[in-house]
Amino acid sequence: MNGPVTMIQNPEDKNDEKKFTFDYSYWSHDGSKEQPDGYHAQDPSHPNGKKFADQKKVFNDLGMGILTNAWEGYNSTLFAYGQTGSGKSWSVVGYGINRGIVPQFCEKIYQGIDEKLAGGEKTEFEVTFSMLEIYNEQVRDLLDIKTRRGGLRVRQHPKGGFYAENLKIVPVRSYNDIESKIEEGTLNRTVASTNMNATSSRAHTIVGITLVQKFVNAAGEETTKSSVINLVDLAGSERADSTGATGDRLKEGAAINQSLSCLGNCIAALAEKSSGKNTRVPFRDSVLTKLLKNALGGNSKTIMIAAVSPADINFDESLSTLRYADRAKQIKTTATINEDPTEKLIRELQEENEKLKAMLGTGTMTVMKDDDEELTEEEMAKLKAELEEEYKSRLEANERERLEMEKTFEERLKEAQAQGGMGTAGLAELAEKKKTVPHIYNLNMDPMLTGHIVRFLEKPEVKLGKGSDCDILIKGPSIAETHGIFQKEGNKYSIEPVEATLRIMRNGKAVVAKTPLTHNDRLIFGSTQYFVYVNPEEQKASKEKYPEITYEYAQEEIAKKSGFEFENKTRDDALLQEDITEILPAVEEANSISDELDKKMKFEIMIVSPEARGELKGRTEVMVRVINLETKHEWIWPRQKFLNRKFIMQEMYQNHLEGEEWDLPEAKDPFAEDYEAEFHIGSVKFWLQSLAYLIESKEQLEVTDFKGQEVGLLNVECIPCNEKGKEYSENDDVFVDDPKELVGKQVCFNMKVLNARGLPNKFTDIYAKYLVYHEVKYVETNKVKNTSNPDWNHAYLYKNPRADEEFIDYLCTSAIMIQIWGKQKPPKKKKQVNTHTAMLASVAQKGQTADIANTNTKRFDAEKVKYMMESAMLRKRQAQMEIRMKSMKRMLDLAEQHKKKKLSTSLIRSIYNAPNADAAEKCLKMIEKEKDDSDDDSSSDEEDKKKEKKKEKKKSVARPKTPPKSGRSIKSTSSEKKSGFCVLL
Repeated sequence: MNGPVTMIQNPEDKNDEKKFTFDYSYWSHDGSKEQPDGYHAQDPSHPNGKKFADQKKVFNDLGMGILTNAWEGYNSTLFAYGQTGSGKSWSVVGYGINRGIVPQFCEKIYQGIDEKLAGGEKTEFEVTFSMLEIYNEQVRDLLDIKTRRGGLRVRQHPKGGFYAENLKIVPVRSYNDIESKIEEGTLNRTVASTNMNATSSRAHTIVGITLVQKFVNAAGEETTKSSVINLVDLAGSERADSTGATGDRLKEGAAINQSLSCLGNCIAALAEKSSGKNTRVPFRDSVLTKLLKNALGGNSKTIMIAAVSPADINFDESLSTLRYADRAKQIKTTATINEDPTEKLIRELQEENEKLKAMLGTGTMTVMKDDDEELTEEEMAKLKAELEEEYKSRLEANERERLEMEKTFEERLKEAQAQGGMGTAGLAELAEKKKTVPHIYNLNMDPMLTGHIVRFLEKPEVKLGKGSDCDILIKGPSIAETHGIFQKEGNKYSIEPVEATLRIMRNGKAVVAKTPLTHNDRLIFGSTQYFVYVNPEEQKASKEKYPEITYEYAQEEIAKKSGFEFENKTRDDALLQEDITEILPAVEEANSISDELDKKMKFEIMIVSPEARGELKGRTEVMVRVINLETKHEWIWPRQKFLNRKFIMQEMYQNHLEGEEWDLPEAKDPFAEDYEAEFHIGSVKFWLQSLAYLIESKEQLEVTDFKGQEVGLLNVECIPCNEKGKEYSENDDVFVDDPKELVGKQVCFNMKVLNARGLPNKFTDIYAKYLVYHEVKYVETNKVKNTSNPDWNHAYLYKNPRADEEFIDYLCTSAIMIQIWGKQKPPKKKKQVNTHTAMLASVAQKGQTADIANTNTKRFDAEKVKYMMESAMLRKRQAQMEIRMKSMKRMLDLAEQHKKKKLSTSLIRSIYNAPNADAAEKCLKMIEKEKDDSDDDSSSDEEDKKKEKKKEKKKSVARPKTPPKSGRSIKSTSSEKKSGFCVLL
């Protein structure tokens, strides 16, 4: 970096040097020194100390410019771009005391407010704050836990541009408020570790700050000046081989690169447009470019920070970033001061009306289009013929809107009160009427919106639906022209669907015929319209204490009635029920949208244990089974994947209702799925306890699918062996009584996945994979095509050179989870079906729980295989012990038969450890030949007895005593002659 010039040199060719000139070029790689408080400032002793740019310098150069724009009423945007690990988040957000542009900007804006108020300026200031992230093309609100788990929709504003619908925008009254919100958002950002960055941002983060200044202008009129500031920390561009990303990290990286590529395409197109070319700008190609449309090419002053890495291995990425920034600086935006929006809108309506009158008078139609929209001459001619009537209605609507906006607040308030609207008198009248007249009111996931829609039941018969002749109008997926009818019977009402197939639910149960209603009943029409029935007279007459009804209450009720109720909840059960409560209405809505758009796809909830997912541990999770009604192919979606797609489905449906182009290409269609995608057919849990005793295990086990149902059999073996893979047989003395004997020893075994039998015949390219102990890479068999009985004959040699207690405990208590994967065979011919008809047939088959694939979470018994294999191992151990006991008993019998008083320990050990009966018999035959020294002394013992008798006789005749003959008086045993021990029998 040299002033505003940045130079980059190719490490493989020192003569290949490129220069780029920007407004500022900062060096922050080295040349800094950490001060006692942790702040990184210039280090005068370092060669690069003078050119080191600290956080304060960057803010003074860039952040202060944004702040100045905000005070003047201009929209401003700053975004940081570059590869992962290059320092974008450091510049935009910062860490600790090294605060980036965002916290410094927030602090300065309140310092400015305080200074202006202290100087006597008669201005009212309003500051609002929002923070969102775009993760895998899904918009999440970082300040709202609900939308952080789900997502937001990106909508097009009627006056141009895009915005995130229902984004939580909070008023902030001080710098401390904003700082806490920043911290809250930062702590919940999506980050993950890669080889290049331990805290790599896996999502684009957008901090939105709005400054509104209300004051009296020189003409004495109250006016408003506003500024929208977007501070954007983009996720890092990356190469998969550099980051080492796999699995979810790899998918995230692909989504990041795709959105950044779209951003690059927009920047390139805007640069060409600034040079005079008529180029289409593809803002709609990604969520990121939609939201940044106004910042890049509209009413905003925009700054781009291009962060590059000085490492030579990152030359290609750094050069690409600099070229990216060089294109961006060619873009020209036209920023204007944001005046009072009401005054501006009135003027624009007047101008547009004049244009419309002129076009209608001359018969000249002008087609208005966005920057990113292209129309052929033929399409334009066709549109002109259709627009005349639209222009007339627009002229009338604009005039009504203009006149309405010119009215003062007091005039509008009086009109509302006169019409019984939302004035004070109107609200009071509404409250009184609710106390006496039966009615229904809405439930909404946002508690602030619950009860805002009230519809009274005053006629003997009240029709409900989306048709114009209905008394109560409701719209949404699966709502018919006339959906249901309320009928009065005495002082109460009943509800009845016009057709039995139309979805109405009362207190979590389907209504298929005329059903009486009671006070506080929960009603659901279609898949999204939630209401509560209120009968004031019944409430007064009853002594019952009615519970408070919320949106969550109604959802939990449906879950319980569908079979998802947990008694004595554990923490995992509570989390599972929360997920079920969230996903049930989403599945219903997705099915309704699929029905109305005729997308041929059906969705069902699944409760999936970790074993059914092919995992050794974890909690039971909610997943979604997706079925193609034409081909009968199916896929299993994780909860988050389904929710992400559901928001796109909602957007498609909304566009459909509004008459806009709603269908998407297959690559972006949320209903489309790849037939070539690998499918998890099922899993087998193979317990290893027998290995802890060095006993082989050969089993045929059930393969169970996501629903816990058997879908085939797997033949698998696990055989102890030496380090070269030679398997131990019964003749090898390796069996241990206690697994602890293996600690410190080498333990090896052959894991064999031989074949599978009876798998579903709709799969091909079938293979098995598994993990052993702490290994991170799956061991896979070969893939076998076009058979439901694949033979793999797979063997894998596992070696543990020195077993420790953790490994022995793993063998005793854990298992290897073998997953069976394959691809679904492509459809031969699609059977043309109507989504609505197919859905109805499914409901008729399965009842009203058609959206639930499996309600019994205990169908798959995770312990069944463990007990079965443990039983087999115990039988083998028992058989081994029986051989030993029989051998020991026969040893005693033979010893008595051959009058053996003692046997050597070596012989006894050989008999005890004999691996089978034949080996034991060979050892037992050696008992007869075993010498214990008692054989040589048997005759002398008899003689000794006779001599004793003679002595007694001699004593009786008083014969004098004589000394005994020479010889041993005490017989020495073999233990005295030989080293070691013996057993006395």
